[in-house]
Amino acid sequence: MTERIEGVSFVSSGTAEADRATAQLRDRYGDCGFENASVVVALGGDGLMLQTLHRKMGMNVPVYGMNFGTVGFLMNEFGADSLPQRLAAALPTDIYPLEMHVMLADGSEHMALALNEVSLFRMTYQAVKVQIVVDGHVRLDELICDGVLLATPAGSTAYNLSAHGPILPIDAPLLALTPISPFRPRRWRGAILNNHAVVTFRTRESEKRPVSAVADNVEFQRVVEVTVRENRNQKVTLLFDPGTGLEERVLTEQFRY
Repeated sequence: MTERIEGVSFVSSGTAEADRATAQLRDRYGDCGFENASVVVALGGDGLMLQTLHRKMGMNVPVYGMNFGTVGFLMNEFGADSLPQRLAAALPTDIYPLEMHVMLADGSEHMALALNEVSLFRMTYQAVKVQIVVDGHVRLDELICDGVLLATPAGSTAYNLSAHGPILPIDAPLLALTPISPFRPRRWRGAILNNHAVVTFRTRESEKRPVSAVADNVEFQRVVEVTVRENRNQKVTLLFDPGTGLEERVLTEQFRY
């Protein structure tokens, strides 16, 4: 049975199961091509969803996910039937990325966007030393740790949660600043910042204690300074079946034990 959907394109994570489902959907509903799509259906896991959202950043093209991954926090359940109706009824969630500017030890500067989090990590066996500046004020002169991250509400249930950071409501104008295995100050658990905050991380003894900075899946090594702020000029839109949206999933996650 053919039920063509105008403006839809399908992408797969590349697993055998996802590829079979993608071929089935293309045969049934058609595919206008990724570049021409007005809506993208992504079949895979959360990694594919993030990759697809980055590819459509700022283009006002929503992405509807179907889970063929492990967790599928950003995905809907797979179903080949009634896709036009599901897309028509799906509810949008907008996410604004973090913009990361880095300065490397060689003096070069780079930029990347993150939908989940910006993270700093130690590159060797030695802990890193990082000064944390918020809106031009030194808030923590020296954090000795394995790393530190700044997460969006959407990313607060990802690596931030694993690092014992707070879960943020998806529509909260907040960011989570969370240490990764902090050594000193031992009792510092992080901070919750407003989404207008500009956070700067300055590494210390960077030659002896090299640091990498990662925006989602884009990594820069041997950074000496990293500045992060929310970018309100860019956004991505996820589509969820009614009753299963990201706001509900984040709320449910807070009651897991």
